[in-house]
Amino acid sequence: MTSPLLPTFARAELSFEKGEGPWLYGRDGERYLDFGAGIAVNALGHAHPHLVKALTEQASKIWHSSNLFQIPEGERLAQRLVDSTFADFVFFTNSGAEANEAAIKMARRYHYVNGNPERFHIVTFEGAFHGRTLGTIAAGGQAKYLEGFGPKVQGFDQVPPEDLEALKAVIGPHTAALMIEPIQGEGGVRSVSNAFLRELRALCDSQGLLLIFDEIQTGVGRTGKLFAYEWSGVTPDIMTVAKGIGGGFPLGACLATAEAGKGLTLGTHGTTFGGNPLAMAVGNAVLDVILEPGFLESVERKGLLLKQRLAELKDRHPSVIAEVRGQGLIMGLRTVVPNTDFVSAARDQKLIVIGAGDNVVRLLPPLIITEADLGEAINRLDDACAAIEAKQKTAVPPGAVQ
Repeated sequence: MTSPLLPTFARAELSFEKGEGPWLYGRDGERYLDFGAGIAVNALGHAHPHLVKALTEQASKIWHSSNLFQIPEGERLAQRLVDSTFADFVFFTNSGAEANEAAIKMARRYHYVNGNPERFHIVTFEGAFHGRTLGTIAAGGQAKYLEGFGPKVQGFDQVPPEDLEALKAVIGPHTAALMIEPIQGEGGVRSVSNAFLRELRALCDSQGLLLIFDEIQTGVGRTGKLFAYEWSGVTPDIMTVAKGIGGGFPLGACLATAEAGKGLTLGTHGTTFGGNPLAMAVGNAVLDVILEPGFLESVERKGLLLKQRLAELKDRHPSVIAEVRGQGLIMGLRTVVPNTDFVSAARDQKLIVIGAGDNVVRLLPPLIITEADLGEAINRLDDACAAIEAKQKTAVPPGAVQ
């Protein structure tokens, strides 16, 4: 059977008809424990009653009015984000890529209004992923995403993470900003040290650059803080958010200080659907839960438990798992076997996990996951590892007579 969809995704032979909390129910009749959360999107799991109520109530009122008019729920969500972060202003989008495009434009425009239009280059870091638009694939700089789409959009330089000297070498009179993910998600759950983030802040301050944090995958409680930058002791000038902020509804945001955002004035940027009433209702509902007293502390506690149990799993299965990475409820297993084999083995155990770069498997459970369900996931990962080991034992060694 052929599909009318463009073949841009390697879709698994699996589809789901409903979800509840951390569980998905497949059309094959099986129940799956979801440790992918729609790639860190379903922060509060599936069919969370507070989100369902907010969406259905708003859907019975008004879906879309456009940004030609005031949207009170958007004003409220923006104020709550400002009150909870470093930011003074928020621009709402529909996706992470759009939020990053807004951040790129904001940084360039900042220097333009300061009388320095030549400062438009943004330095990013090898292994980064910032989206799929022409601008954001250029920002990420990965050849596999750039191939075949014509000349790379100019204005981006890439350097290795944690290499301060390489970074200093590319900064020049054309440089506008530095852009980094505190933890590279697509790049293999590779954490950037807090010390390096502090060095970036000091470098930006001394060179008149803006510091942009891409928290699309790490934000909204994923690491045990509302945003991952809070662990570092420094704040960015601009921050991009998406995925978890909508709890499954398309929503992104670009947050900024008043100084960094001063160039985006009337008519300089816009969006048709960004900040629509449906998205704003759900975004506020997500924050209702995330900001409840004790919620983030519970994420941090469960993250520590998960990391401990994964370390034990690695010790039991050294021929399958090479390294445990991550923080909070964004964890990665760098595997000895191809990560696609591990994803498949986990799915055979009715556990959903997500592949990433550097031969890593991501574990991104919803933040409402219970400790009992964490234990169940470890048992299923254990069984997946055992199945892989059994295949390793029966594999014919190279050069052996068959």
